[in-house]
Amino acid sequence: MTRPDPFVRPSVRSEVGPLEAVLLHRPGAELTRITPSNMDELLFDELLWVEHAQAEHDAFAGVLGDAGVEVLHLEDLLADVLTDQTLAEQIVARHVTTAVCGPQVVDRVRAVLLDDLPAQLAGHLIAGVTLEEIGVAGGLVTAASEPTEPLVPPLPNLVFSRDASAWIGEGVALAPMNRPVRRRETDLVRTIYREHPRFDGAPVWFGDEPNDTFPATFEGGDVLVVGDRGLAVGLSERTTPSGVEMLATRLFAAGVVDRILAVSLPKVRAAMHLDTIVTQVDVATFLTYPKMTRELRAFQLTIDAAGGLRVDQAASFRDGLAWATGLDHVEVIEPALGSIRAEREQWNDANNTLALRPGEVIAYERNVATNEILDDAGITVHTIPSFELPRGRGGPRCMTCPVRRGAL
Repeated sequence: MTRPDPFVRPSVRSEVGPLEAVLLHRPGAELTRITPSNMDELLFDELLWVEHAQAEHDAFAGVLGDAGVEVLHLEDLLADVLTDQTLAEQIVARHVTTAVCGPQVVDRVRAVLLDDLPAQLAGHLIAGVTLEEIGVAGGLVTAASEPTEPLVPPLPNLVFSRDASAWIGEGVALAPMNRPVRRRETDLVRTIYREHPRFDGAPVWFGDEPNDTFPATFEGGDVLVVGDRGLAVGLSERTTPSGVEMLATRLFAAGVVDRILAVSLPKVRAAMHLDTIVTQVDVATFLTYPKMTRELRAFQLTIDAAGGLRVDQAASFRDGLAWATGLDHVEVIEPALGSIRAEREQWNDANNTLALRPGEVIAYERNVATNEILDDAGITVHTIPSFELPRGRGGPRCMTCPVRRGAL
């Protein structure tokens, strides 16, 4: 592995600065592991037609590439890291444990995986491993399992690459994920950031060690870098107040930001993360889902005179957004749709836009009414196919982890 030439360090100081490099994961075999009997456990509401989801994701990557964005695929970076045999052994040892597949079969599973080429091994770490792929082996786990049951569970939510980490300034915060089925995602991403020369020397603001901080959790979909020195962070069903307090303490101590707006969200599936009900579409403009955002409580976090955490309640969510962004005032686009249509489009991630640059976003083509409202407000909307991908309950922002944005 060699460092890119020229080497441009990661930096994200805005939600809307010109997008220059982004991390994606192309959906793969892990989605084929989802069945009607396990989809709740794997956090899916529906079964996706995988080949169509891949075609839609390829179209999404194409739009990004056409806009001049460098697209980095997580599975390719992971394969790069796995060319180092020592690192491959360490990663496999962390992910294939006696607790995962039982002490009688663990050595066999590890051996089979380590015989893979790096790209195949990366695929197995993401898609998981079933008993029939390993072959006959001893122990109770294999005796009591069906051939198609996973010995190493899949990571189908990795397509939502936003959640496992968030770049803030010139460093990254690695997310202690709330749901157990997603926690291996963070370790894979941590390994890439730590070992791949692409990220050489980038500081880790939080999550540098794989310590279990539950119930103090946060996820990247709740973290919006709304200004050069400010964040908005959702207190959602997956991001807890203790998790945000731990993150804020680290970021303030490192001098990365000066102000953080903590937004208390309804603990419902339709508001899974902050970016499902609000995204920034221009320097001083946000798209919101008014049914959920008008009555939100928000708390302004700063450092007090003693170096501790000061918490003040914002006058309103909108005022809090302006404060976090560092502006006197922000504009809010609130789609005035009928309640049924608004609810349908919100379910299909109408508010989960990804900014390419100020006033220019990517959105799902199926959310026609919301896209027209954005267009009427002067926002340029690039649409992407959206028959299958929305079934995973995530939009363009959910599927991307910006690594570098240009300055405003």
